[in-house]
Amino acid sequence: MKSIDEDIKNSSFQRVYLLYGEESYLKRQYKQKLKQALSSPGDTLNAAYYEGKNCNIGEMIDLAETLPFLAEYRLIMVENSGFFKSSCDELAEYMKQIAETAVFVFVEEDVDKRSKMYKAVKGSGRIVEFARQKDSLLIQWILTRLKRENKKITQPVMQLFLEKTGNDMENIDRELEKLFCYTLGREVISAEDVEAVCTVQTTGRIFEMINCIADGRRKQALELYYDLLALKEPPMRILFLIARQFQILLQVKELGRQGYDHKFIASKAGIPEFTVRRNLSQSGRFTLEQLKEAVLRCVKSEESVKTGNMNDRMAVELLIVGSTV
Repeated sequence: MKSIDEDIKNSSFQRVYLLYGEESYLKRQYKQKLKQALSSPGDTLNAAYYEGKNCNIGEMIDLAETLPFLAEYRLIMVENSGFFKSSCDELAEYMKQIAETAVFVFVEEDVDKRSKMYKAVKGSGRIVEFARQKDSLLIQWILTRLKRENKKITQPVMQLFLEKTGNDMENIDRELEKLFCYTLGREVISAEDVEAVCTVQTTGRIFEMINCIADGRRKQALELYYDLLALKEPPMRILFLIARQFQILLQVKELGRQGYDHKFIASKAGIPEFTVRRNLSQSGRFTLEQLKEAVLRCVKSEESVKTGNMNDRMAVELLIVGSTV
């Protein structure tokens, strides 16, 4: 990210940029920064935008070879093309000889680093991955936003907020805006404010579902499942998240028993450090054998769906009802 900031500051641009990763908020911010630096507002003569898997490669190359009109650069921005997960030989070859007056900006969700396009861009331009931010950086970013709005928050309330929102910056941004509106005229954001307006994300509902399973509250667990279905969450994604949570619990329980600190557990389990305490607490409600059995049941449920022995919705229902502690 700093490299892009330096390019913009010095007005010294690469011929091609690839912005990718799951942190969509930062990715969008830097896409806009490059757009504003490389083109004037409303300039449709020197800026072209493509989206989707059916982008016309020949047209892009022709545009790149066309001199900009009363401008220094011709910007070609391409989003979610899938070029970095397919062969795309013609465009990959062109990446090695892009016209000096053209700048390509590719914005992708996911890439294959073995693809010809990835290797071509790596050799000719700049690649920036926008991964989920560490919790320390997220907290610093949130505090900056709060200061700008003349708001204050305590550490426990900050933790509650992050437990509800997760570590997706786009979602955090939306939830902060809701809090700012809700607490208009007040300086301090309280736990009651967070509970009142912040929406629990899917992962939070999965966490609560597993709490219900641990307590033997099958009916409540099924109600949470049906809530997720009503929110258009695919059953197989819910199954994946349930399996992932049980795998996290198994890992944090084993690491906790070995005496590792929260920072080490977070890095090994791939979770934010601020969530370690609650995951350790939840894992304490299961034995190691129960967690291993839960993970195995998730695998078997997935196999049942993929082999056609059971439909996806029923498979998750039976997994929830059949889980034992």
